[in-house]
Amino acid sequence: MKMWSGRFREPLDSFFDTWQRSITFDRALLQQEVQASKAHARALAAAGVLDEQEQQQISSALDSIAARFSAAKAVEEIGVATGHDAEDIHHFVEMELVELVGNLGLKLHTGRSRNEQVATDLRLYIRESGAMLIRHLGRWANALLAQAVAAGEAAMPAYTHLQRAEPVLVAHWLLAYVEMILRDASRLEDCLERLNFCPLGSGAVAGATLALDRTITSETLRFAAPTANSMDATSDRDFVLEYLQVLTLLGVHVSRFAEEMTLFATAEFGFVELPEAYSTGSSAMPQKKNPDLTELLRAKVGRLSAAAQSVLLTLKGLPLAYNKDMQETQEPVFAATQVAHGMLHLLAGFTHAVRFKTDRMRVACEQGYLNAMAAATYLTEKGVPFRTAHERVGTAVRFGLESGRELQELSLQELQSIEPLFGADVYAAITLEATLDCHDVIGGTARARVRAALAETTQRVQALCSRFALVTEPHADLKEAAHAGT
Repeated sequence: MKMWSGRFREPLDSFFDTWQRSITFDRALLQQEVQASKAHARALAAAGVLDEQEQQQISSALDSIAARFSAAKAVEEIGVATGHDAEDIHHFVEMELVELVGNLGLKLHTGRSRNEQVATDLRLYIRESGAMLIRHLGRWANALLAQAVAAGEAAMPAYTHLQRAEPVLVAHWLLAYVEMILRDASRLEDCLERLNFCPLGSGAVAGATLALDRTITSETLRFAAPTANSMDATSDRDFVLEYLQVLTLLGVHVSRFAEEMTLFATAEFGFVELPEAYSTGSSAMPQKKNPDLTELLRAKVGRLSAAAQSVLLTLKGLPLAYNKDMQETQEPVFAATQVAHGMLHLLAGFTHAVRFKTDRMRVACEQGYLNAMAAATYLTEKGVPFRTAHERVGTAVRFGLESGRELQELSLQELQSIEPLFGADVYAAITLEATLDCHDVIGGTARARVRAALAETTQRVQALCSRFALVTEPHADLKEAAHAGT
């Protein structure tokens, strides 16, 4: 029987009945639905709707439901093999509850609406999933930091316009990605803080019809406070869109890293040796080792962007308050969460296992006039205006190109024919180490600055990890999602 069948004489069109249901995907919210239902039972007991024994009986039955469907495989059976004709996860849990406690289970829906239930469940889901994502980000950051430490003072070319520009420390390059990770984690934390308000007690649109103490449900579910407006609480999906947009930007950073790994692993660059555990071969060409992980990482970011765009277009133009359109905001959340968890889970292991060919990187640093900026800086320190120094060194580069030599291979006489202020000390000023160290500013690639940055960044990552070490572990469905990555 439908939860709303009293109003209708005719049954639903059978195809429409199946088409409009959400149980095949919102079953991912089962654990959150159980949590929220237990909190609501406490509020009903405080309001005198349930006595203490009834509340305990309902809570125990809800725990049994959660335990029965704790594994991902069992969750997939919801709405398929359970024999229930449930429309959605809220209906399913209620039907399961009635099977366990009889008509007492029908009391649980007193003073609440599915509109507030789904809003609460989604907030709980994203709060738990977001916390897990932050822990994954912390693991990836730690893997990058470990590689940065191992790289020591190894140098590599930095690129602008995908052309060799200046040498940087490998550690400096890796720390750039840690900065992106820390911003992603900060955005997620900010998103989780903003959504951390409890819609329970908002009713369908105007607020609960019972004098429920909303602080009970809010505190039980570890929300900061009850939501302030029932119309906003039941129709707000800002937190869904914000979460998906944060994941999209996180995915952009993952894609940039994946792109560089893919390029640097080519024979043309030769900077990276891909770990075999994260590579595949060719069915036709025996010699191939393909960067399937990094290529798939690049591609899967499109799913994150698509999820955010889908929700944005769904929400655009909706009147207050709840509309069934909002049902379509759930699948993008579940899909994007699985993709993000899978990507970050794999990235930590990949980053630990990848090997950097620092000898090849150093050779690349010493070719292509990457010390030209250092040579111009040398002249400015001799009193030559930078624009003039730039022109003089550019002339020296052209002279080197025409004669097939690097700047350090030009004779002092040749250099002085271009600019008399070049002295014998110029050769010491344009070594690889000197070129690195001339960038001696906060955030620069000078060796001492990178050592300091590595220490400071390590502290920031440790602080992030410690903040989320005590967060309750997400439910089994989210743990499975980390491995699914689909």
